[in-house]
Amino acid sequence: MSGPPRPGSETPGSDTTGTGTAEPDAFAVRDRITWRAAGQIIALLILFAASAAFVSGGVMGGADVGGVAFTLLGVAGLALFGAGLLMAAGGVVARRPVLEFSADGVRRPPRWPVPLRRARTLPWDDVAAIAALRRGVPGGRRGELDYVVFLPTAELAEMARTAERPALVTLTMRDVPATAAAVPWCFAVGPGWDATLPQIVKRARRHRAVPVIDRRGR
Repeated sequence: MSGPPRPGSETPGSDTTGTGTAEPDAFAVRDRITWRAAGQIIALLILFAASAAFVSGGVMGGADVGGVAFTLLGVAGLALFGAGLLMAAGGVVARRPVLEFSADGVRRPPRWPVPLRRARTLPWDDVAAIAALRRGVPGGRRGELDYVVFLPTAELAEMARTAERPALVTLTMRDVPATAAAVPWCFAVGPGWDATLPQIVKRARRHRAVPVIDRRGR
């Protein structure tokens, strides 16, 4: 996929299955470790240490009201910031993929520490099309973000192909009954991902050469 074609255009591909070629390699996309993630861990570590200092100060202050208050605040901080630190650091260390392709299908691993057996898989035979969408406000705090959606039904593929762009945002939103089947297979392509949207689509089409509906254009 080279650049966004006009809205609703498709990129057909040649089917590489059933021709005697080797099975495509497994593919995993991960979030890179960014300065923002490192800064979050450092901030939580400082807050955790401050909470420990509150507990220490409260214990040293004795059983008066001030000492008890300091101890309770410290314990609450240890629990809150300790859990946050564990989640943030554990996620960085675990380095779980955010998206995987295998012979079985498109796989969405759960966030750490949820067990990997809770991962969800969309079989390749159930992928009707791949949509590339764009959502956000140019110049806003988060700017625009690209999404790749693996559409599990022909009806959703037709919607992605023909609907007006404002309606396409429902493919990236939860709690919309008409597009609920697509939500588990919608991935926001983060700026820290180690693969671009075109690379992701190219690798997916090695497993199943479905139409690519690029609706990122205006």
